[in-house]
Amino acid sequence: MIYPNMKKGIFFARPNRFLAEIEIEGKKEVCHVKNTGRCRELLQPGVRVLVQKSDNPNRKTTYDLIAVYKGDMLVNIDSQIPNAAVEEWIRKGNLFENLQVLKREVRYGDSRFDLYAEYREKDSVKKAFLEVKGCTLETDGVAAFPDAPTERGVKHVEELCRCLEDGYEGYLIFLIQMKGVHKIVPNWKTHEAFGETLQRAAAAGVHILAYDSVVTENSICMDQPISVDLTDRA
Repeated sequence: MIYPNMKKGIFFARPNRFLAEIEIEGKKEVCHVKNTGRCRELLQPGVRVLVQKSDNPNRKTTYDLIAVYKGDMLVNIDSQIPNAAVEEWIRKGNLFENLQVLKREVRYGDSRFDLYAEYREKDSVKKAFLEVKGCTLETDGVAAFPDAPTERGVKHVEELCRCLEDGYEGYLIFLIQMKGVHKIVPNWKTHEAFGETLQRAAAAGVHILAYDSVVTENSICMDQPISVDLTDRA
């Protein structure tokens, strides 16, 4: 996924979860933050960031905050991009052979899943619902999700378990929005119930997968599989 109109900046403050104060080309700007998570370990005063300039003259803010440098590691924090990146990756022939259908935002029960796929396997057509979660929280090469309590996330995982009972396949895909991570774990301290729900889902047959990303100053691309450890409570 390519971002046009990118510029470099310096982060100063985040007055609320939707806005950030950033210096761009020597001028302080109020920018839209495309991630409502906490991102406290990333958004520290003085860090280098990447912003995207909007072409829409009617917007209240001219720029969107897209990525943050954590030392030398570039982390994409755009919470709207993981679904598009995973869709792009699947359409290139990954995950499903003989893909026949791939749709965004398909309703099942009380939920609307990020993706719905149909693919042919031998003489039958398999149907699958997929939920995508972007991950930006990392410590010493270990990613963790979520970075804030997510009752919505628990509900989506529970719905994935229910769809198995109706003959669908269920997939939960974590897109780790950086390189340099070797595994992902539930963030037990932040939301224990989410980790417990993941464990039940895995036992029921939901496919829980994780992939890292190649992140540049104007792009993000889903890349290599990463180990998922649902037992690590460290």
